[in-house]
Amino acid sequence: MTQRTRRSGGTGEHGRIAGPRSAMTASAVALLRERGVAGTSFADVLAHSGAPRGSVYHHFPGGKAQLVEEATREASGELTGAITRLLREQGTVSALRAVARLWREGLARSDYAAGCPVAASALGPVPGARDAAGTALRDWEAAVAGSLRREGVPSERATTLGTLVVSALEGALVLARAQRSAAPLDAVVTELEATCGAAIDAARAGTALTSEGPTEVSTRAARTRRRGRDRSASEGRRPR
Repeated sequence: MTQRTRRSGGTGEHGRIAGPRSAMTASAVALLRERGVAGTSFADVLAHSGAPRGSVYHHFPGGKAQLVEEATREASGELTGAITRLLREQGTVSALRAVARLWREGLARSDYAAGCPVAASALGPVPGARDAAGTALRDWEAAVAGSLRREGVPSERATTLGTLVVSALEGALVLARAQRSAAPLDAVVTELEATCGAAIDAARAGTALTSEGPTEVSTRAARTRRRGRDRSASEGRRPR
C-alpha cells in the first residue's frame, strides 16, 4: 500500500491543504519505506517535503526521534485502516489478493525501492517508533485472525494463521525488493490463499457436518472431487 507525499503548502489527501508538519511527516514515511530509519535525516525530509528549514524544531522539538515516531504512527494508522476495511469488505482470501496487488504496484512504481515503513521502524533504533510498529503488526495479525473467525475458522487456528499471514507478507516484501522481482510476493500470496482457503473450507465443512450428517457431506465432497478429475481429463484430451 502506498502513501502519497504531501508537499508543504500543496494539496494533501482528500483535497486538504497540507502544512509543513503534515508534509514533513508524509515525507518521512516515504523515506522510511526506501531508506529505513538510519538513512532518513532531517535534511532529506526537508528536501523531500519542501518545508522551510526553520520549521524542523518548531514542529518536532524532540528531534528526529519524534519525527520518526509520528511518521510510524501515521503510516500504521493508515495501513491498519486499509487492511481492516479490505478484510471486512472482501473476506480474507480476496483481501490478501488486494493487499498483494497494492504492494506489487508500489514495488513497480518505486523500481523495487519502497518497502513497508512499519517494518523499517520495527527494526530501527527509535524506541517509540519500535513500539508503534510492534502495535501495528499485532493489530494486523488480529485483523486477519478476526476475519478468519468471522468465516468460521476456530479461534486458535485463526490466531496462528494471522501471525503466518503477516510474517509471510512482510518477508515476501523483503525478498521482492532484494530480488527486484514480484515473484516472491506472488508465490507467498498463492500459498497463503491456499492455506487460508483450506481453513475456511474445513470450517464450513465442519458446520455442514453437524447440520447434514457425515453421509451428505462425504457425498458432496466426492462429487466435487469427481468433477475436478473429469475437468482435468477433458482438458488433457484437447488437441494441442
